[in-house]
Amino acid sequence: MSERARQRTSRTAEALRLVSVSKVYGTGDGAVTALDGVTLSLPSGSFTAVMGPSGSGKSTLLQCAAGLDRPDRGQILVDGEEMSGGSEAALTRFRRDRIGFVFQQYNLLPTLTVEENTSLPLRLAGRKANRERVRAILGQVGLGERLGHLPDELSGGQRQRVAIARALVTRPGVVFADEPTGALDTRSAHDVLSLLRETVRLHGSTVVLVTHDPVAASYADSVLFLADGRLAGHLSAPTAEAVAERMTRLGDGAAGRRAGDGPLMGV
Repeated sequence: MSERARQRTSRTAEALRLVSVSKVYGTGDGAVTALDGVTLSLPSGSFTAVMGPSGSGKSTLLQCAAGLDRPDRGQILVDGEEMSGGSEAALTRFRRDRIGFVFQQYNLLPTLTVEENTSLPLRLAGRKANRERVRAILGQVGLGERLGHLPDELSGGQRQRVAIARALVTRPGVVFADEPTGALDTRSAHDVLSLLRETVRLHGSTVVLVTHDPVAASYADSVLFLADGRLAGHLSAPTAEAVAERMTRLGDGAAGRRAGDGPLMGV
């Protein structure tokens, strides 16, 4: 079966599912519960932001859901396929086949061109890069005229567009974006967030955005809130104002717990 056919037949209505996922760092009196039995389901073709106060567990949620860290308990499924507790090599293959990443610092190789950076995940996976597809994706993110440029010849917003193209080139089940606008100015941040939203609308991609910024979260279809390693609410059709108000309430609760209710359960 061709790669295109495999990707098409593997798509399910549910892009990401977590079932009772828990993660504890440390032991004994110093143990910190980063995730505490989190269960959630995200449909294919959705754009979801994840937010929470410092120490809420949002970074750990991304790391476990994306296969960058292993939960202590629970089940994680991407496109209906379980992310098993096998070898590191098996987990790496799973990530390459099923998951795309966009990080704050771009993670582009400085000696590779825009086109080469975009096709890199395919080459690392031992798959032949379809040059037409790579160039088509770069055209869609507005870099069709920059194929031969090096990262140092691009603006921050353009570098993040390369990172988005690189994340999409393998047709992943889920794209995880970790503070992707943290290093960008306001205009570039708007362009990148609009592009992420367009990938959902035009390509049926599923995007999970971890952010601390209510304005960034307002570009998503919905927002999941975390506190103390647990889900603490959900907001559909978010506005920046509504997200900020919810975050203020969560932050006030976290401050109260720091003052008198013991340690926060999150990292």
